[in-house]
Amino acid sequence: MDNVSQKTGFQAWLPLVAMACAVFAFNSSEFMPIGLLTDIAADLGITTSKAGLLITFYAWVVCVMSVPLMVLCSRMAYRRLLLATVALFALSHVASAFATSYWMLMASRVGVACAHSVFWAIAPPVAVKVAPAGRRATALSVIAASTSVALIAGLPLGRAIGLMLGWRCTFGLVAALAFLILALIFWLFPNVPNTSYVSPAKIPGILKMPVIAGILTVTAVAVTAQFCGYSYIEPFLKQTAGMPDAWVTWVLMLYGGAGIASSFLFSRLYEKHPKPFAAFAIGGMAASLALLLPASASIPAVIAVCAFWGMAVMIFNLVFQSIVIDEAPPAAITIAMAAYSGIYNLGIGSGAFIGGRVESSLSVDYTGLAGFLVALLASGLFFCKLLPRLKIGRQGGKHV
Repeated sequence: MDNVSQKTGFQAWLPLVAMACAVFAFNSSEFMPIGLLTDIAADLGITTSKAGLLITFYAWVVCVMSVPLMVLCSRMAYRRLLLATVALFALSHVASAFATSYWMLMASRVGVACAHSVFWAIAPPVAVKVAPAGRRATALSVIAASTSVALIAGLPLGRAIGLMLGWRCTFGLVAALAFLILALIFWLFPNVPNTSYVSPAKIPGILKMPVIAGILTVTAVAVTAQFCGYSYIEPFLKQTAGMPDAWVTWVLMLYGGAGIASSFLFSRLYEKHPKPFAAFAIGGMAASLALLLPASASIPAVIAVCAFWGMAVMIFNLVFQSIVIDEAPPAAITIAMAAYSGIYNLGIGSGAFIGGRVESSLSVDYTGLAGFLVALLASGLFFCKLLPRLKIGRQGGKHV
């Protein structure tokens, strides 16, 4: 992909700043219902488990709709597509804020999920396009850092607002933020050409390419492993590690902060040392999941493991997004990213499901261990099948 910005200095970074704000809003919204489930359930007169389906169904919609929606929108110029996506995101949150029934709220979250499906298909490649020339890794790191900031600040802030003013106000404020971001994109974003149209008949062949299929397979298994443990990290820290409530919040913030640190390292070092980063991405996640239970005997030890884990997960996200961009045919990058986003969400749902079965049948103590066993499979697939086929290792990879 060629960079399209003709501006220099600070102005050259403004479109990427707008993208970073959008990433923050989308990530804050995706898991926001987790912190508001009890209030939503009480207000709508439903069980907490039924309210939890808002999260599960969201992931399923993203999984199923990512590729079809990207095909439908693949002829749209990126600026127009980004504006339409953020507008749908904003209007869906307005609908959430005014929902008077469970099914109205569910329908509004489906709208958010559809916006998510398109946004995460185009966000990484578009960020690379609008960044100053030669700053590809930095652009991806900015996107990743915005994700970490959402984990650190967005989710706790959304929960705090919900507790003080009601869950509808939280969704309303996200809508207001989205409209501000829409204005930023309108004023700051260049006309980014879209050369990624792929005939629907060719999509199965693209997704069956050995490297692309391998990336999607490893991602599905690795993200399943991750969410076996991470979905239940809060009760693990409280019950298994015996950590006070206030400490749990700080540890989860540390997890996100470690992700910001690792995104900085990625931007500086990845293009010179891609294979060590790739190895750390997979091996670091597996090691973290394996160490959770032994480290729970000591609060300082489990805190250290969580910080290391946050770094490994963020590196995984960055490395695999970069690999998809490098390995996909230039005209098929957004389709490949759409498939990647869908598979990632499949992993989220699968991991949470497996972790839930382990927690209910054994104990929350063993959710990390279950994730480690799945991560071993991901590690084997990556090191034995996928890594030898990758092009990473050349200086800078494919020019994007």
